[in-house]
Amino acid sequence: MQWHFSPATGSPFWLNRAADLSFDPRQDVKGVEDLNLFSDVTAALRDVPVANLVPRGYGDQACLLNVFDSGGTTGAPKRVIQLQDWMHRSADQVTRQLTRHSLPVGALWLTVAPTGPHLVGDVLQRAAAGLGSPGLSVDMDPRWVRKLIAQGRSGEVDAYTDHIVEQCRRVLLGQDIGVLAATTPLLERFAQEDDLLEAINSKVEAIIWGGTHMDPDTREVLSSEIFPDVPLIGMYGNTMMLTALIERPGLAASDPCVFDPVSPHVFLSVVDPDSGNQVGVGERGQVVVSHVSKSMFIPNNFERDTALRVLPVAGLSGDAVADVAPLPRVEGAAVIEGVY
Repeated sequence: MQWHFSPATGSPFWLNRAADLSFDPRQDVKGVEDLNLFSDVTAALRDVPVANLVPRGYGDQACLLNVFDSGGTTGAPKRVIQLQDWMHRSADQVTRQLTRHSLPVGALWLTVAPTGPHLVGDVLQRAAAGLGSPGLSVDMDPRWVRKLIAQGRSGEVDAYTDHIVEQCRRVLLGQDIGVLAATTPLLERFAQEDDLLEAINSKVEAIIWGGTHMDPDTREVLSSEIFPDVPLIGMYGNTMMLTALIERPGLAASDPCVFDPVSPHVFLSVVDPDSGNQVGVGERGQVVVSHVSKSMFIPNNFERDTALRVLPVAGLSGDAVADVAPLPRVEGAAVIEGVY
């Protein structure tokens, strides 16, 4: 709080808003529970000048690596920045979590995910590098697919999905892929192709899924029947987190998929969307995410997801979440997931 709200070190974005706060963050925010004093400011990230997001404390040492956009599911995309120090922290924590799942070191990856302004492709490519793995990739444009779905152009959606699958086919059949990272709809689509199903089950040593949610029944079928010998590892993340959370190790296919927070930088809470009060353990509510790092501060962000509230593993602060699913509507607009 001292860093982000001191005139010498804070970003113009937060210093400009400090005067309008009804409290003093440097005095009143003492713990994770105090982050709910802030209102959700993420809508302002749609049109803020990127330079205003960089904390002044970096001076001329600020190394701006990326500007990431949110998916734009509920309107114009929101923008965040990734500085070099946070990139290293994020990559290290994702690699540590994947290591707990015994992912193969040095195996060839295929990542099928949005790149460009989207965070997830960057996270996965750095995760592959962290495990000493060269990464092949197939890009996708989730905004275009969602637009097609909203307009009822299902034939074009199918054609675009086929286009992605064909690119993946060349890689999966022609390369010795050890780790496959893809979304739930694409895994289901791969399962319809005998040659891809055989290639994945015979060569791939782990599947990382993320993006669109995976309900418990689908997770169990994919794990037990479609890819019975390939571990499925869930990944939950979004632009406002500026990182990704990896499924808690040791879960059975029939267990809810649990994601723990990343203390002391990414905190989760599960709340009643009407009252904002925390729900009971095991109850479903809306996911609220706070990102607290030297490079960015995004508190009390009401995500477009619901989840079951779970206690985190010992030593972590905030809530863990399980069985993440999208809200049907956000800000009056229907949530469309598409291929991602």
